[in-house]
Amino acid sequence: MSSPTQIAERRTLVRQLAQGGASNRAIAAQLGVSKDTVARDLAHTPDPVEPPAMSQRELLAQRVAHAERAVSQACAAAAAVAYVRPAAVLADAATAERWWRTLREAAAQLGAAADAFAAHYPAATE
Repeated sequence: MSSPTQIAERRTLVRQLAQGGASNRAIAAQLGVSKDTVARDLAHTPDPVEPPAMSQRELLAQRVAHAERAVSQACAAAAAVAYVRPAAVLADAATAERWWRTLREAAAQLGAAADAFAAHYPAATE
């Protein structure tokens, strides 16, 4: 009978051999197991690795980085729309209406985000 460690090692090896193009039969012959065992090993999904716990400082730094990236992307998107000037592009009525609604919704969301920011950081927004 195989130990859990031996099984895990065999499953890793089976995956590596399969990724290298070996057939189940060839893998079974090389490892001295049945082709059904190889198929079972390939079907087994490894347990996800639990990420290490993050400190409050690391969580805050991660949130700041996400916010920085999101604000940067929003500004880049606004600059791209301003550059393209969709109002100056000849579009059919349905497309024009869709663009108008999309821009208004995005503007409302960004306005709400700016207002919430101002509420949390009044000194930065004077």
